[in-house]
Amino acid sequence: MKIFVDADACPVKSEVMRVAERHALAVLMVTNQWMRLPAHPLLTIQVVTGGLDKADDWIVERIEAGDVAITADIPLAARCLAKGARVLGPTGKPFDDDGIGMALAMRDLNAHLRDAGEIRGGGPPFGPKDRSRFLQTLEEVIQALKRGR
Repeated sequence: MKIFVDADACPVKSEVMRVAERHALAVLMVTNQWMRLPAHPLLTIQVVTGGLDKADDWIVERIEAGDVAITADIPLAARCLAKGARVLGPTGKPFDDDGIGMALAMRDLNAHLRDAGEIRGGGPPFGPKDRSRFLQTLEEVIQALKRGR
């Protein structure tokens, strides 16, 4: 079991490392540009150049059933689910096969409404409750995977 993190805009990198360390799991932080992260024997930083979707492609090429992906990118979440991985958003919201179609549709609808000027801005700001929910959900997902669920 490995944890793949879509790291460019991920606000929970340190939380991922805390949980990974507790379970001795390898973490791959995948990014489009170099970033400073604390050195850790479980951590690999993978810089993927060549465009925004190249990091997503790198993750999808390597992720397997039983791995975990951390991303807010709904199309990437869908691709990881299709490979049998578990996927969590940084707020702790899990993506699953039942809801990914609706999430993709809502993403497209909101993009259209933003382009048309009907709505502005994004979602609510990331807060301490999101961080706490993420930690709890990641722990639950890892425990379930360890139990074979």
